[in-house]
Amino acid sequence: MTRRILCLYLLLAGMFLSFSSCSVIQTFQNIARLKFKLDSVNGFLLNGIPVSNKTSLKDFSATDLLRITSAVTTRKLPVSFVLNVDALNPNDGKGGNQKTDVQLTKFPWKLIIDDKETITGDITSPVSVPGVGQDVKFPLKIEMDLFKFFNDKDYQGLINLALKLGGQQSNPVSIKLVARPTVSSPIGNITYPGDLTIVSQEYR
Repeated sequence: MTRRILCLYLLLAGMFLSFSSCSVIQTFQNIARLKFKLDSVNGFLLNGIPVSNKTSLKDFSATDLLRITSAVTTRKLPVSFVLNVDALNPNDGKGGNQKTDVQLTKFPWKLIIDDKETITGDITSPVSVPGVGQDVKFPLKIEMDLFKFFNDKDYQGLINLALKLGGQQSNPVSIKLVARPTVSSPIGNITYPGDLTIVSQEYR
């Protein structure tokens, strides 16, 4: 290989590595702009009893209270609900940013209620978040035993907690989600280097 050909090879290799590096950096920057926020709680069931239309203990029927009492005496109080998460992809091609569609392939999460760690889970299928500058909602199906994590509360305290989480005046402010998303990209799947703490008040 002559010196001239060697120099040309090194020049082309350098240009390729420079382009590849810029592409990787741009990909990471676009993914880093993806934000999350907790939106709402739907379909909350307390031992199979809907609470979304209730605001206090007096809204439960005698039969409902009997079912709840029966569960608590066995040291169990199953609840289920849907926690809706908003994902915002601002990479819409405006303001100098490259338009980038993102797909969540994994979203392992840990549910925190009243600053207490409870259950863990993941999405069951990929979630597409197109670069249109608008949020995309995706549901997380939650099933857990409320008594297991909050057995320090009395009977009314457990019901009040359920109402706070999923009653008529519910607000997910007492819920946090700790997650570490994995997203697909042109250079392969990328997992966030650290956990995200997702709350209802703001995108993070």
